[in-house]
Amino acid sequence: MTQTGDDKYTYEVVRDFFKLPAGQSFGMISRVAADTQDRIYVFQRKDPPVVVFDREGKYLGAWGNGEVTDPHGLKIVGDTVYTTDRSDSVAKSFTLDGKVKLRLGTPGRHSDTGRIENWLAERAAGPFNHPTEMIAHPNGDIYVTDGYRNARVHRFAADGRLVTSWGAPGKGEGQFHLPHSIAIDDDGKLYVADRANKRIQIFTPGGDFLGQWTGMGGPNDITRGRDGNFYIAEQEENGGPAHICVRDANGNVRARMESRHVHGVGVDSRGDIYAGLTQDRSVDK
Repeated sequence: MTQTGDDKYTYEVVRDFFKLPAGQSFGMISRVAADTQDRIYVFQRKDPPVVVFDREGKYLGAWGNGEVTDPHGLKIVGDTVYTTDRSDSVAKSFTLDGKVKLRLGTPGRHSDTGRIENWLAERAAGPFNHPTEMIAHPNGDIYVTDGYRNARVHRFAADGRLVTSWGAPGKGEGQFHLPHSIAIDDDGKLYVADRANKRIQIFTPGGDFLGQWTGMGGPNDITRGRDGNFYIAEQEENGGPAHICVRDANGNVRARMESRHVHGVGVDSRGDIYAGLTQDRSVDK
């Protein structure tokens, strides 16, 4: 492992940290997230889609059979798990033990965004066309990045009513080329991983552009830790390795570590990082 950054942030890698019960194996792992009790939720592309461990690696159980066709995004806020089902164009929230709380979208019904080329939509449209992430905001609303075949962020009221949407295909401020993940800080600002544009865009809750962070591989996932830092899973670039990057609230890089191909990154209350690996079908701690 190669690491650069602040000496305060020093990490040791434990490969393939989580072990399933005998005879079981992981599917492609899209996301990893921790709840307030430091239980770690692994979101995999097979049934059951959600597998739960404690922070020491003990298997606690699994849930969600038949509920998610194509697992993609998973974030945990309070006592709720927020997920997106990419190919079904559905965003769905659950209790921590897997009971459905809210479903947005109709399975298999996709909005019309025209021709798609290299994940770039011809035009933006309403919810959803292969959404990527769902998260709750302190204001009570829910935000969904709609990315693989759209270029928007959608804002919903807690009851599922669409409030507003913003974004369009492109490289300018407030435009997107595969909005792939989202995080929120204590002030309510939104941090959207604009993957193919290799940047994080920052917005007000109403969608006004505030700024951006660049100088990264395409961001697959952005997660805000309880320490106020942001943990970003960066794609490989130019044949080099993928990275996990730790940035402070101002976007300054505190650490940047080589990783196997990482699609999702979670962090527990102690600052330990969990890397969800699609190609290797495992989780490194």
